[in-house]
Amino acid sequence: MAERDEDWLEGADEQEEGLPSGEVYDWYQRGVQLLDEGDPGTASQVLGRAAARVPHSRSVLEALARAQFDSEQYDQAVVSFQRLVEEDADDDYAQFGWGLSAAKLGQFDLAVEHLAVAAAMRPDVNYYTLALRGARATARAKASSAHRQEAKNG
Repeated sequence: MAERDEDWLEGADEQEEGLPSGEVYDWYQRGVQLLDEGDPGTASQVLGRAAARVPHSRSVLEALARAQFDSEQYDQAVVSFQRLVEEDADDDYAQFGWGLSAAKLGQFDLAVEHLAVAAAMRPDVNYYTLALRGARATARAKASSAHRQEAKNG
């Protein structure tokens, strides 16, 4: 992943409330640490601030998207994963994250689209394929149920 290294040099001259002191990189490190420690809600706040300062940092944006997903902020996770895909359509993990987030929002057609891309890009990653199968099955079940309801209401 290409970083814009100069973005990391943009420091926080003043410490903002709730953020670690220091440079944006310190914020990123703290956000990832919070995510790893099982506090995705706080991580998404810290990483969101970091992303506002360095909007083109793929590392920050990916960590933010993960934190948003893990804290059940699926609508925001969709936007973050979408931004990653717009920067690099070959990012299989971003495609996967977009698909999972869309599925959590009940957007199964969108989920299938992005999970299929991820699975096609990395057929060796079993959980991509499993997520795609699950989304396809749910999409089919919902479509079948809607069709039966239409027929019933006729």
